[in-house]
Amino acid sequence: MASRILIVDDEPSILATMAPLLRGRGYEVSTATSGHAALDAVDRQPLQLVILDLGLPDLDGIEVCRRLREGRAIPILVLSARGAEQDKVSALDAGADDYVTKPFGSEELLARVRAALRRADNAGSSGVIKRGDLVIDVDRRKVVRGADELRLTPKELELLLFLAQHAGRVLTHRTILKAIWGPHAVDQPEHLRVLINSLRRKLERDPAKPQYVKTEPWVGYRFAEE
Repeated sequence: MASRILIVDDEPSILATMAPLLRGRGYEVSTATSGHAALDAVDRQPLQLVILDLGLPDLDGIEVCRRLREGRAIPILVLSARGAEQDKVSALDAGADDYVTKPFGSEELLARVRAALRRADNAGSSGVIKRGDLVIDVDRRKVVRGADELRLTPKELELLLFLAQHAGRVLTHRTILKAIWGPHAVDQPEHLRVLINSLRRKLERDPAKPQYVKTEPWVGYRFAEE
């Protein structure tokens, strides 16, 4: 069955470009031009992905993102002309899975769509995660690189598992801090910097050029996709 995608944007030119592009790749596409229309559309039909603009005429896209996240696991790909780091952080903290800045290339957009749908298909899965010569056995909580088993501290392992289970998704500093240390730690980014550095020293062959735990400057971190 084709994946159903909702595009939420009030620019006719964007809808006229994106909808045929996605339909041409086999996706079922519907559109909405306001935040309220988007929320109604999500309630009316099962969807596999929402592509959301932030500059909507009625509700701010960040608020739409928060409402979409209430009791729903649907992936949200933000597509916006707002390129400031704070806008990206706000959207990702509100529950967006990814953020693409306008103008965008069609191949980049399609790649982000495929990645979001793939992550949704794999959500909640355990088993084994492989990246190159790195093998993470989620169920056994065991990490091997090549022939060597990596000896991680409980916090390093917790951080790695959290990142790996959201592979390809940008996770903000605040999101990671809350998941690993709890809500009281969201304003203590130094904890995360120290833990990331210690994890990279054990995980990466060259910690200065990380292959697995990627930095998204001023925003957070992303675990490498396949």
